[in-house]
Amino acid sequence: MTARAARAATTRIDRSLAGVTAFRELPDDVRRRLEGRCQWQHYEPGVEILGYQDPSRDVFFITRGRVRAVIYSHAGQAVAFRDLGAGDMFGELAAIDGERRSAGIEAVETCTIAKMSPAAFWDLVLAERAVTKAVLLHLNRLIRSLSTRVFEFSTLTVRNRIHAELLRLCRDQGATTKSVRLTRLPTHAELASRISTHREAVSRELARLAKLGLLERRSGAIIVTDVERLARMVDDATHE
Repeated sequence: MTARAARAATTRIDRSLAGVTAFRELPDDVRRRLEGRCQWQHYEPGVEILGYQDPSRDVFFITRGRVRAVIYSHAGQAVAFRDLGAGDMFGELAAIDGERRSAGIEAVETCTIAKMSPAAFWDLVLAERAVTKAVLLHLNRLIRSLSTRVFEFSTLTVRNRIHAELLRLCRDQGATTKSVRLTRLPTHAELASRISTHREAVSRELARLAKLGLLERRSGAIIVTDVERLARMVDDATHE
């Protein structure tokens, strides 16, 4: 393959919506038309994609990389809500209700993102039942996740919230065995921003879990040695 052909192949892959969860049940010809209606953008790590309270209403679909939903206080403290990766969407809330952005979005990794106008998004949702179903399921998961976090903030100690976040990371990585290797573990500061605490508290608790044999550090990753035990700890704290 020539260099020019290799670049063309990369462009075709980058500009495909085939991996986006909301579009997986669409016929290929419909999805290709959508790819042509999108604006395709690349972002490097650390770049702000959307600002909190931004008045724009476009919807974004991630085809490569990872982003983070975050709000900064006036003092500069970050409150992180969730990370989104390839296949996910964001910006749909503003497209649906016309309100300002409920959080900012930053690139965590190099990203390729398709941007769709709110009008095109509404046309799609109203015309394609598979997309309607996917968007409803997406919003349902979002509400359940936020409900869980509000409950944890209201009832759990910082230590227990750290356990719950670790368990979420395990499950997000598809943990199906007793142990799991967390290769994309957030920094201590990032973990702290997710659960409304400070970095030192996260560092102390992770060190304590390591002494208990529940965590191990290996080659730049963390191994949760007993996911079932971690789940029991969270369950016990939740139902005290």
